[in-house]
Amino acid sequence: QVQLVESGGGLVQAGGSLRLSCAASGRPFSRYTMGWFRQAPGKEREFVAAIRWTDDNPYYEDSVKGRFTISRDNAKNTVYLQMNSLKPEDTAVYYCAADSAVVAAVDMSKDYKYDFWGQGTQVTVSS
Repeated sequence: QVQLVESGGGLVQAGGSLRLSCAASGRPFSRYTMGWFRQAPGKEREFVAAIRWTDDNPYYEDSVKGRFTISRDNAKNTVYLQMNSLKPEDTAVYYCAADSAVVAAVDMSKDYKYDFWGQGTQVTVSS
């Protein structure tokens, strides 16, 4: 089992920045691909970013490329999502996810491939 706890959400004005953190415990963190997903009210959960454990290669959803950066610190068992130039449409609950078997590029964005999930943190961007 892997336990994930997100933090860092909040209310920010459009154009502002936030950094989300996801602290993991329970298994060797370095061998887990870590993903960030989000779900806005009335919408399905969608992929935001992921970082593969084998080579730290990052993957991004098109709408966040150039604005969001995913990174990990294996010594701290933590994955981060730096979010810059935030837009109102980024408003959502952001979830951290982990899975050791997610290594294929085509699988990075598929939420059903991830076995472990955090409870989520709310991000609200005001216009």
